[in-house]
Amino acid sequence: MRMIKSIAILLFTGFAMSLSAQTKTVDIEKSTLTWKGHKVVGSHEGTINLKEGKLIFEKDKLKGGSFTVDMTTISSTDMSGKGKERLDGHLKSQDFFDVENHPESTLVFKKIKETSKGVYSIEADLTIKGIKKSITFTMEVKGNTATAAVKIDRTQYDIKYRSASIFPDLADKAIKDEFDINASLVF
Repeated sequence: MRMIKSIAILLFTGFAMSLSAQTKTVDIEKSTLTWKGHKVVGSHEGTINLKEGKLIFEKDKLKGGSFTVDMTTISSTDMSGKGKERLDGHLKSQDFFDVENHPESTLVFKKIKETSKGVYSIEADLTIKGIKKSITFTMEVKGNTATAAVKIDRTQYDIKYRSASIFPDLADKAIKDEFDINASLVF
């Protein structure tokens, strides 16, 4: 009888803890993802849309999160006309994100550590072009907004076009391996 009571208490306690976790859906209309890619002699920048996202909190502390990015929406914002069309098309091609075969990318939080009030170190699995790699970044949560700046090494996801680390003779035509994503997530 005592064992049954102990098991019941453990189950109830676990149930009560899971009830305290809150899943907050990210408002994809109000949230923004911007990107910036760097060349030896310049850079390009633009936007990309979230398809869906959620953050999980327990007692106002970030405990989890997952996101799906619509890769078909990648768009440059620093160009216009034919140049923009060419760049956007190239980013969607097999040289870069191959959106025809990989229309979505995902990010799933694995480990979260609060480093100061509202600031978290996050280890997550990022999947681009069907390739999953672990990344680490910092996220700050204030009110109903979370922000993060993430550096991604594109060569880890089989995006090697004009990579100086792979093709060392490119000189000023090289594109740097890391690109930046800045996220502002409203929930």
